[in-house]
Amino acid sequence: MQTTRHLTALLLAAALIPSPALATGAPCYRGVNLSGGEYGERGGIYGTNYTYPSESTIGYFAEKGMTIVRLPFRWERLQPALGGRLDEDELKRIKDTIGLIRKHGMAVLLDPHNFGYYDKTQVGTAPATDAAFGDFWARLAVEFANQDGVLFGLMNEPHDIKATDWLDAANAAIRSIRAVGARNLILVPGTAWSGAGSWEKDVIGGANGTVMLGVRDPLDFYAYEVHQYLDADSSGTHPTCEGSTAAVEAIAGVTAWLKRNHKRGFLGEFGASADKDCMSGLTEIYTTMSDNSDVWLGWSYWAAGDWWPANEPFNVQPREGPERPQMRLLAEVAKAGAGTCSAIKPAGK
Repeated sequence: MQTTRHLTALLLAAALIPSPALATGAPCYRGVNLSGGEYGERGGIYGTNYTYPSESTIGYFAEKGMTIVRLPFRWERLQPALGGRLDEDELKRIKDTIGLIRKHGMAVLLDPHNFGYYDKTQVGTAPATDAAFGDFWARLAVEFANQDGVLFGLMNEPHDIKATDWLDAANAAIRSIRAVGARNLILVPGTAWSGAGSWEKDVIGGANGTVMLGVRDPLDFYAYEVHQYLDADSSGTHPTCEGSTAAVEAIAGVTAWLKRNHKRGFLGEFGASADKDCMSGLTEIYTTMSDNSDVWLGWSYWAAGDWWPANEPFNVQPREGPERPQMRLLAEVAKAGAGTCSAIKPAGK
């Protein structure tokens, strides 16, 4: 088939120098986004306008073989004033949720789900300057520094910001995280929604695949987070998968880029309906990552969550009746075996 031939050609074109050895077999992090903490506006009321996953939901995905939960939340609710203290009540909710996730043996990826903004101000512009972004991450990193199984995702899907400007903001956050002594794994997105399909294209202010090679981490303990959906425009808003072939090729392309540059990647969002073309594309994406776990740390499917709409075609939240085909596939892949996540450590640890 054409997709398989193209995928093979892309991977053979990658440099064959070994990448950092992290795991053999399937990627060690296999999981799901548990949506809810990012709902509503900054002044939303907990339990009315937004929520965090219940223990029953968390336990369900642990039983299905998931090893990581990507946990979205709103920056503004956690830090109501830029440069100010973190809100104690919101921080406790996040800590309590992390405690439940860790209790069930899964890692957690902290995800400020803000699209490169604080309220309506773009990161890198006053008052949401690079320094303010770094301050936020310093405060958050102190709370979870060096805790096993806690990963830091810098930001969900920056999109309007130039790649060069986003690189400056990302590096400011990384400096702040390391300055407080936190050695946690950091996941770094690109701009332009961090799309896998556009990773090497100049969408705004340079191509992620060129500009984001400027990430600087004194521990060299980071990976690039990309997102990829299978619908026609890669937006994740349609129930059919006319873009399935393009999505498979996009993941193959990022795989080749990771190998050429001796970097590591994480697929932070992807999802599709139970449509036949969607399921075929999901299977090929899983296969690509499993076959290249030297560069892919893992993936987290979008989405589930206690309030995730039942009629949402991508939804894998447990419900009455049979599991959706996407969930059966997720569980099958998750339980297929993987290297140990404990092998993923910063240099010298």
